[in-house]
Amino acid sequence: MKVIRTITELRQEISLMRKKQAIHSEETIVGLVPTMGYLHQGHASLMKAAREQSHIVVLSIFVNPIQFGPNEDFESYPRDEQRDVETARAQGVDIVFIPSVDEMYPQPTQTTIAVSGITERLCGASRPEHFNGVTTVVSKLFNIVQPQKAFFGMKDAQQVAVIEQMVHDLNMPVDIIPCPIVREQDGLALSSRNVYLSTELRQEALVLSQALRAAQESVQVGTTVTAEDIRRLLREHIGKSAHAVIDYAEIQAFPSLEPLADQEELKAYDDLLIALAVKFGKTRLIDNIRIQKMEVLSHV
Repeated sequence: MKVIRTITELRQEISLMRKKQAIHSEETIVGLVPTMGYLHQGHASLMKAAREQSHIVVLSIFVNPIQFGPNEDFESYPRDEQRDVETARAQGVDIVFIPSVDEMYPQPTQTTIAVSGITERLCGASRPEHFNGVTTVVSKLFNIVQPQKAFFGMKDAQQVAVIEQMVHDLNMPVDIIPCPIVREQDGLALSSRNVYLSTELRQEALVLSQALRAAQESVQVGTTVTAEDIRRLLREHIGKSAHAVIDYAEIQAFPSLEPLADQEELKAYDDLLIALAVKFGKTRLIDNIRIQKMEVLSHV
């Protein structure tokens, strides 16, 4: 495994690996796993999927400053490069790309990629510049690495939808592979930001997965459940936590993220996303569950 810090060296190494791989295969598939580091088992599942589906696996570690807003945690975002490199090695990654901010943005960038509509809801409503930063850095990574496949976790389902829209609209030759959320045994979704939680807040944060399971059960067994029913249920469950402050508790069509009117019946939709963003102290956590019509029908 190679650790590379410059764009020039990365391109050279991928080119060399492609040529070597071409001896054994007509088509060389490069798989990219973009991350901000501080890797956990959720990231490991992305690397595993990339290893299974690609000839060459590139993991990027870059805490991207332009997707953080004012007073957010860019400076304090958890970092552990040595541990990350060892985690990547254990998952069979071929290249770990760890650029500096100056390497990715050698001068103040004057070009950004912006996806409209779906970026204005959910996380985009309270973090208005966030997704412009995400799509800009991901498009840069796609241009640098030129992968055939890119692997993203469904914990940030809105990010997956936004990137899929960008790829579709700009005819980017890369397949986006969404991977399932990985959870702790008690249900908490794995996140690099979980390290911020005190013991008490870590316990309270379990209300997120509990609320999502309750909402899922309500959708699956109910025949006349409305969007407002689900929103009310989510808020009631999360309200049991003394320190939880809700940013949003929503149910929307997926992947369009079109809002549902309060009295709309959910059985009319083939694909739904129930999504949460909640603060526990200073730590903002997101979680979600996706419900597709076949899943609902199988429980009726």
